[in-house]
Amino acid sequence: MVQIFKKYLTAILVLSLFLISSYLIYKKLYVKELPPNIIIGTGKIDGDLTNINTKYVGRIKKIFVNEGDKIEKGQIIAIIESKEYEAQYKAIQFQIEAKKKMLESQNIELNIAKGILPEDTEKAKASLELRKSAIKELEKNIDTLEKVVEQDKKDYERYKNLLEKGLIPKEKFEKIELQLKKDINQLNALLDKKQQLIAEINISESNLKQSIQNLKKIDELEKSILALKDEINTLEAQKEQIEAILEEMKIISPLNGYVIDKIANEGEVLGAGMAVITAVNQDDLYLKMFVDTIENGKIKLGDKGVIFLDSNPDMPIPAVVVKISQKAEFTPKEVAVKEDRIQRVFAVHLKPVSPNPLLKLGIPAIGVISIDGKGLPKSLKDIPEI
Repeated sequence: MVQIFKKYLTAILVLSLFLISSYLIYKKLYVKELPPNIIIGTGKIDGDLTNINTKYVGRIKKIFVNEGDKIEKGQIIAIIESKEYEAQYKAIQFQIEAKKKMLESQNIELNIAKGILPEDTEKAKASLELRKSAIKELEKNIDTLEKVVEQDKKDYERYKNLLEKGLIPKEKFEKIELQLKKDINQLNALLDKKQQLIAEINISESNLKQSIQNLKKIDELEKSILALKDEINTLEAQKEQIEAILEEMKIISPLNGYVIDKIANEGEVLGAGMAVITAVNQDDLYLKMFVDTIENGKIKLGDKGVIFLDSNPDMPIPAVVVKISQKAEFTPKEVAVKEDRIQRVFAVHLKPVSPNPLLKLGIPAIGVISIDGKGLPKSLKDIPEI
């Protein structure tokens, strides 16, 4: 019984070895061949690196990321400080406040001037007109009185002759004499008043000239206020410019991706344009695969393809050809090609149709391109080894 069991076991082992050997021989002799519409190539996941740098000179105050960190568009990467720009900002703020106080003071002065100076000018005009009118009336009275005095003098001489001849009583002559003196005194009083009015007119004219001159102060104040406003606007523009510079001191990520290299450290002084970190845009990663001259001639932009990662051989990542190199290069050491005699290859960029979180910069991958959009494999098992 034992002998029979041993014979059966031996037979099974021999049969198993035969089947396994046959399968291995079959795989060696009958290698899978690619369909004529399929092109395969190897390469690495690549992407366009972006240096995120500072626009202005400054010292790094704080860095918020490290190598390998995921970053998002709009995220603050680092903060740069500049004592010079901060001092300029404070100085401009002080100047703006001082100019605004001056503007407020001049506006008050202008309002007062507009309320008083025109009224003073009108009063000066009215006073001058009143005195001119008064002197005209006075001159009429003087003219009339001068004629009266002239007549009084004639009467005086005539009555004096009559008195000397004894033709009139002395009392009558004295009455004529008294009237002459009275009218002369009245005339002198009017002449004195005329001189007084002339002096007052001169003063009124001077006051009017001064009032008119003072009115110019309103124009001067208005011009000064406009100049102050222009100065404030200029300072505000300078302030906004420095605010923009200080805002630029916040280093903002322009992309969604990962930090590839942290170039600068806290406390370092950076010149304008110097990089803080190097990053790659996750959405722009692609497979840079290599194909020979013959296959390169078959590929065109827009051809459909898939990308396979070694870690996920059964997960094809839909992709499309976005770039075909126009210049051949020597085969990179890490790249496998079908024919060992092929020394020069062309780079082809195969980009995922949509961003894929599995893609990482520098990891190896296999790209498969269909020149007619058909027959793309679902697994690495469906294609021959390169």
